[in-house]
Amino acid sequence: MIKIFYKPSLLEWIEKMFKHAEQKQWYETYHALDIHGVISKPDYRKNGQDFKINYYPYAKETLQFLTKNRPDMILFLFTSSSQKELECYLEQFKQDGIVFKYVNENPDISNAKGAFGTYDKKPYFNSYWEDKSGFRPEIDWKPIYKYFKKSKYKPNPNWNMKFNEEYHKD
Repeated sequence: MIKIFYKPSLLEWIEKMFKHAEQKQWYETYHALDIHGVISKPDYRKNGQDFKINYYPYAKETLQFLTKNRPDMILFLFTSSSQKELECYLEQFKQDGIVFKYVNENPDISNAKGAFGTYDKKPYFNSYWEDKSGFRPEIDWKPIYKYFKKSKYKPNPNWNMKFNEEYHKD
């Protein structure tokens, strides 16, 4: 019997990114997540009042696990949700024990801090969780959840982000 194991391309990228972060001794990594079609099943028939997260299987569990167990992974929302929607979603995430540090920005990495790129319009992230870039929530969440539950990789909290990388000097 042949056992076929599905590994999402995002998970392959995360593993590669963690190896790079370890080589660079970066403690924190940044992860941009969309809401609709990634965390929550889209519902375009909302009446403008009922904004609820309808989690994909393993999305809630994964995000709760990362919030509780991976302070090195900075999660932020990258979404086109309206302000009213966003307020409802953030309240539900909070009630569900899920923390996103930022919404549509990452001020931790910026030009002013001497970051290794130009981030005045595009927020810096190490991974991008977006259905329009190939994330398949119906099948990707479960292996990602299992990976993080089993993963032994934990960066050293004494590592620091290097803001002044030499290879982007003008």
